Amino acid sequence: MLFSNITVFNSDGNIMPKHFVLVEGEKIRYLGRQDPRKLPEFQETAAAEEIYDGSDKVMIPGFVNAHCHVPMTLLRGYGEGLALHDWLEKRIYPFEDLLTGEDMYWGSLLGIAEMLQSGVTSFNDMYMCIENIGRAVVESGIKANLSRSLAGGPQDKFKLMAAYRETERALEMSAASHGLLLIDAGLHAEYSSVASLTGELLDYAKERKLRMQVHLSETLKEHEECKLRHQGKTPTAYFADLGLFDVPTVAAHGVYLETGDLEILRNYDVTLCHCPTSNLKLGSGIARLRAWKEHGIRISLGTDGASSNNNLNMLEEITMASYVQKGLERDPLFLSTAELLQMASFNGALSQGRRDTGNLAAGLAADLTIVDFSAPHMQPVYNPADNLFTTAQSSDIALTMVNGKVLYRDGSWPTLDIEQIIWQARRIRDEKLELIQDNS
Repeated sequence: MLFSNITVFNSDGNIMPKHFVLVEGEKIRYLGRQDPRKLPEFQETAAAEEIYDGSDKVMIPGFVNAHCHVPMTLLRGYGEGLALHDWLEKRIYPFEDLLTGEDMYWGSLLGIAEMLQSGVTSFNDMYMCIENIGRAVVESGIKANLSRSLAGGPQDKFKLMAAYRETERALEMSAASHGLLLIDAGLHAEYSSVASLTGELLDYAKERKLRMQVHLSETLKEHEECKLRHQGKTPTAYFADLGLFDVPTVAAHGVYLETGDLEILRNYDVTLCHCPTSNLKLGSGIARLRAWKEHGIRISLGTDGASSNNNLNMLEEITMASYVQKGLERDPLFLSTAELLQMASFNGALSQGRRDTGNLAAGLAADLTIVDFSAPHMQPVYNPADNLFTTAQSSDIALTMVNGKVLYRDGSWPTLDIEQIIWQARRIRDEKLELIQDNS
């Protein structure tokens, strides 16, 4: 596909109007001002491909949803009006106990469709039955780093648990996925695990050369109770002493990180994932991104699950992060559009260990999103960067491409049967509600 006369807004903040972008196979082959059809080295390829008119459109690197629980689309709207721990224990855990692997497959496809519609080309996920999530990832064509969430007590041994077996099977799937699917280790949180189990998981991650995903200081209750359990240690200090951050880690939330925590994290390959909507909806609080930045820690953005957000719309999440932080800091200049795009694309890709994406340049993976600027609510356009995270809606996403393959375009999903997916989600809802009523 040749994109012609399109504005390119890259993750380094560079805006390039009236450019040509040639995608060949899975890669960007050319990006520049000249029409490649007029260049001898590209004439044969460029002439044979579809020409996409980029007038009134902006190309950006695809978003990376850096923290998600994608099958939780099936619980959207089910646990309203509760704080995190009541939400988990009274609504989420009982419903999840009824979900089958096949249910999670359909819930994953539903979430993937939603993410593609908002420009997401890759996501981090922490959940159960990750082979079923992986199946949805590979069938859809999106990219993902999946981790099987581990929780347990002193009597548990990691290699005797479902988390170990699932991770091993998922690693076999990953090897055959041509890079779409990567597998991480996953630790649910400090409060849902013990030191011995964490140590076993860490040893396994090192042995298998896996990255780590973990929830970190999401609520004040979690943070302060950890200090009571561990002689004043915060979750960050506790995990650092156990060696958890010795492997590259994505730590989600970080709402209650202290200065000492940030001084610890700056010494490791840790990405902090900001999930503003979920933190606000559950009343958890607001993370202080200025402090994260001042300590030089990489920041990414994530939606969290669709039952605590309640959507997987990354475009909305980016705007929320921008506005909340500006208000919190009383600084309208805090977090520029370029910084936000870098957090939502390049930093997210780095957090996954993916170094050939998150940016737009010749030789990189063709993971990109096209935003249509022609709608009335986008007018007038003085600077496309200023409109991107202030006025654009997910309905303005015209195309999402992963590895050179169009996965969403103008309201359709070429790799997904969206009617079947929605029907299955409604069926699962009705079946589980009936079971819950029968058991009550």
